[in-house]
Amino acid sequence: MQLNGRVALVTGAGRGIGAAIARKLAERGAAVAVCDIDSANAENVAGEIGTHGGRAVAVQMDVTNSTAVRDAIERAARALGPIEILVNNAGWDKVEPFIQSTEETWDKIIAINLKGPIICARAVLDGMIAREYGRIINIGSDAGRVGSSGEAVYSATKGGVIAFTKTLARELARHNITVNCVCPGPTDTPLFAEVSASNPRLAEALARSIPMRRLARPEDIAGAVAFLASDDAAYITGQTLSVSGGLTMC
Repeated sequence: MQLNGRVALVTGAGRGIGAAIARKLAERGAAVAVCDIDSANAENVAGEIGTHGGRAVAVQMDVTNSTAVRDAIERAARALGPIEILVNNAGWDKVEPFIQSTEETWDKIIAINLKGPIICARAVLDGMIAREYGRIINIGSDAGRVGSSGEAVYSATKGGVIAFTKTLARELARHNITVNCVCPGPTDTPLFAEVSASNPRLAEALARSIPMRRLARPEDIAGAVAFLASDDAAYITGQTLSVSGGLTMC
């Protein structure tokens, strides 16, 4: 599952799952554009990759702004080469009952979680089609497959990511571009800590409900992404893979 010579771009790579994905792809030999709206976090991850012998560049990116995304991808390509692997990982959530949520919150969740992957995919596709090669891995969520209390709009966006993945896969297969979706279950990340801060027993309760009796670690998700980015997965496209310790089996 080596990625030697490939160039990958990971959004939301400054921490959590995105940082683990960036590290894993670099470990497998890819040059990695570490993209995040927080440039300091991106610099830290890129620097860490560099100290371990990998090749990485930090790129500040706001996935909700198409002009900013195009500019960031151009900067990454100038530094590393054309983008061959795109991992749409950036995401955000606020856990609360739907009837207590606001339109401002809906807009932010939709812009980051659904519009962001659409913008980023469009920005890399002309080059991938011209080169007749590409790997796009979208990070969804099991909430998009089965729903999740307190996450109505988040679940809707992740369901949209799954549908977007399948449609792109159908349209792009003839260009040797695969498009797949990895759906994490509850994962021990800074974002999870933020959204569960008001309920300190949530992590413990979730762990008890997972057959493997623990939350996912970011590295668990990264391994699945690295596989789908590799030539070992060259004949896999349009698929949705849950990485949830058996919490969701569907």
